[in-house]
Order: sequence, then structure tokens, then C-alpha cells
Amino acid sequence: MSGNQLCCQRHEEMEVMEVAEEGRRQVEEQVEQLLAGQGSEVSGCDVGLDQSKPATLRKNVTYIVCGVIFNDKEEVLMVQEAKQDCYKLWYLPAGRVEVGESLGEALRREVKEEAGFDCEPITLLLIQEQGPQWIRFIFLARVTGGNIKSLSAADQESLQASWWDRQSVLPLRGRDILRLIDCGLKYHQDPWHPVTLPVDLSCRHVLQRLVLVFTSSDLDQIWILLVRAPGLHLPTAAAVKTHAVSWAANTVVQEAMPSAYHDHDVNTLGVFSLQHNGRQHGKTDGLCLNTLVALVTDRVQRNEDGEQVRSLPARKPPPVENPRYVWMEVRKPTLRRETAEKTKNTSILPLHSLY
Repeated sequence: MSGNQLCCQRHEEMEVMEVAEEGRRQVEEQVEQLLAGQGSEVSGCDVGLDQSKPATLRKNVTYIVCGVIFNDKEEVLMVQEAKQDCYKLWYLPAGRVEVGESLGEALRREVKEEAGFDCEPITLLLIQEQGPQWIRFIFLARVTGGNIKSLSAADQESLQASWWDRQSVLPLRGRDILRLIDCGLKYHQDPWHPVTLPVDLSCRHVLQRLVLVFTSSDLDQIWILLVRAPGLHLPTAAAVKTHAVSWAANTVVQEAMPSAYHDHDVNTLGVFSLQHNGRQHGKTDGLCLNTLVALVTDRVQRNEDGEQVRSLPARKPPPVENPRYVWMEVRKPTLRRETAEKTKNTSILPLHSLY
């Protein structure tokens, strides 16, 4: 090989290395952005798009907003139902998101209609889902104006509103709200995850973008699973009607490393940020959940005869079998520490499946 050829080869190798490092830097910056509760434009979908239809309110998706609001005495705002099937029973102010509304706008409208108050969301407390067709967003909010709704103002939205001390007897429409109230009170007294409010970025489908991590047994190293093309990026998967939204992470792991799938748990730990716009019916009714997912080696492993075998602590992630994917080791110390901390303490917005 001539000197010029050798020089060109080295130059090409350096270019490849620089591109790889540039891709790493961009991914690490995006992960930092998501960890900070921000969003990131959705440019495509890597998995499941062929099994997913564009989200369209009133057709194939229903979003519910629910407000947990306390006064200075830590009494919670409740509304008395006017609907025939739950007449005179009490519930948190809640209702369906209407066409053209953002989640925050829907919350303000529901609280105003049902309780008489103006309000502002403080943070999302919890997201509950029954697949992409039904998702409920529970907000902690504060009163900013208006007057509590009295019986004299009863209408089809509600009969009245009242502050509940959580001790006196109150006939409830459903006991599911007790958990939501406890969650709101816990956050109100001692916030345990960063303020998380919807980010105004449009999306056509219900998607989960994964920060899917594998942590070494000594917690010194962390890897993130990426899709190689076009350009290194975090995997994005569409939710499908027959499964929980968080099942998207399992689909990605099955595709990337099928042999290792049954020896690992795929744990969706929570949501860094939520992206939703909703202004164009049928075009921006979707949403993107930016989630933290941990791939954890199953502690109980068995041989072909079904006998338990001792598994050694894993210092490296399982090998990727699909050339479409690659593990990227996190090099940036601050990002590695923050990711490890969130993986260990799950101090992010919870996502619960009711599927």
C-alpha cells in the first residue's frame, strides 16, 4: 500500500470515528434534554407503525384529564355528579379531552365547568392507560380564581362542588380516586419527581420513545440501546390496540435481542416527559411518552430441564442480534450518574397500566 493510500485510509478511519463520536454526543444531549423534562421532535417510528392507526379523538383514542386540587387545609376539591348513572355521587373533577384541546386546556375547562374554579396545572402526578385507546392524565393543580359551584348553579356537568376533608363520609362514584388523592397529597407535601407538564409538540400516533438502559452489576457502566439508521437515535415504537402502551418496550427488546428476551425483565420505570399538541383533529391527536426503561437480568434462570441454575452478575448487556440496533455506552459522567440515580430510585412520573 502506497503512502498516499495509507494516508487516505487513516483519514477515512478518522472520519468514521468522528461521525461515531458526533452521533454519541448528539444522543447524549438528547437524553439529557429528556431527563430534564423537555421534549424532542418525533421524526419517525421504528417499530409497530404498521399495526397502529393515526390517533383520532372520538374514533380510536380517548384521553381523560383529572384534577387533584387542595386548599390551605389540605382538603381536596370534589364534584357531585349530575349524570344519571352516577347521580349525586362524588368524584374528582374529570372528563374527556375534546377535539382541538391540549391536555392543559381540557383540565382548565373541566374544573371550571364542574367546580366553578379557574385553575392552573402544577404537574402531572400519574398517567394511567388501558392501551392507546384509553389514557388518563392525573394533574395536581391550584385554584387561581372563580367561585366554588353551588347547588343553585347545578347543570348537566355537575350538581355542585365541595372541599372534602377525606375523613367525613362521602358517597363516592369510584374508590379509584382515593389512590389519586393520596398521590397528590404525597407530592403536595414532598415532591418526589420533577415538575412534569405536557410539552407542546405534535405527534400523529400514540408512541413510546425509549431510553432503554442496561446497568452493569457494579453500577459503574450504563448502556443505552439505539437504532443505527438514519443516524444513531433512540428507538420509537407505536402502541398497538391489543397491548398496554408500555408493551412497546418489550417489542423493541424482542426485535433487537430475541435470544436474551426471556432471560430479562423489561421494566418501564416511568415518563421523563409527555409530548402532545391536539390542535389538528386526526393529525396531531397522538402523543409521545418519553420513557425510562430498564433491561434487568432475571435472577431466576433455568436450564432446558426446568431446573434453576445460578446466574452470575451481568457486567455487560446481552449481545444485540439484529444489526439494526446497537448498544452505546454512556461516557458522560454527569449523564451516567443521573441516569443511574433515576433507574435506582425511579424519581420520575409514573406510568401505570390498567390493561
